[in-house]
Amino acid sequence: MSEPIQIRMGGYGPPATTFSRGLKFIGDRLVQQFGDRVDVKYVWNVMDLGYRTEDLWWLVEHGLLTAAYQSSSGLTDRIPELAIADLPFLFETNDEARAAIDGPLGAYMAGLMETRINYRIVGFFENGFRHISNRVRPIQSASDLAGLRIRTLNSKIHERTFEHLGAIPVRSGLKAAIEAMAAGRVDAQENPFANTVTYGAHKFHHFHTQTNHFYISRPIFVNRTAFDSWPADLREAFRAAAQDAVAYQRDLAVEEEDICRKAILDHGCEMGDIDSAARETFKAAVQPVYGEARRELGPEPFRAIGR
Repeated sequence: MSEPIQIRMGGYGPPATTFSRGLKFIGDRLVQQFGDRVDVKYVWNVMDLGYRTEDLWWLVEHGLLTAAYQSSSGLTDRIPELAIADLPFLFETNDEARAAIDGPLGAYMAGLMETRINYRIVGFFENGFRHISNRVRPIQSASDLAGLRIRTLNSKIHERTFEHLGAIPVRSGLKAAIEAMAAGRVDAQENPFANTVTYGAHKFHHFHTQTNHFYISRPIFVNRTAFDSWPADLREAFRAAAQDAVAYQRDLAVEEEDICRKAILDHGCEMGDIDSAARETFKAAVQPVYGEARRELGPEPFRAIGR
């Protein structure tokens, strides 16, 4: 009997997160269908092994892991055109964002990643809308961000967005960001509520504001060399399982966001929202980011979002 096909999937959160459960969904489906033809194992949180979250890109690219998820923003230094999905206030609702990611925008992003890096993209988990937390003051309008040192993802557009809002962006990976928040070296951070609670930012930040300023997806990327070497039935099954896992993870993410919003309040933090007038001040402040992106990225990425 031939040796089983080794499939190693990894991420950067505990097993209870929606992303870990999404990976487990894929693995369970494959084991159910293929039995001892596959050997599926997981590295739930690479930070537990001393890696950084951004190391997932090369761990999969070079085959140390078979598959992983990661926010597409973290790849924009290498593939600048992916930054089109990072534009602020690009979507108003989850349904609008999902339609784009499952349609032209997602197809465009997957094509870029598969063309330029040793990946196959099999779906996009939902990281969702991002909100701001800080240790200094409530955020009720764009001007309240003035002078705050805010941790951002490794994305130029994210950095420029907060510069236009008057904040001082600090680009860093997650591990360094947690250390900086704990030490008070940064005043603010931005994340979905689920990330804020999972990584403990609410322990350091009293003020939380639902701003919905970015919507982020996390592609599920597979080592292309390994994937393309698999039998056709396994490749097809992996893609099908990933698509079902995306739907499963997105449903979990909606529930988790509500649970984590409550956890932030239960911790004694303040939770605010921005009204429509304040939202317009945010949008107006970041409009130059669109012009900058159009000049730097060219027209093709904008066609992927119908603009």
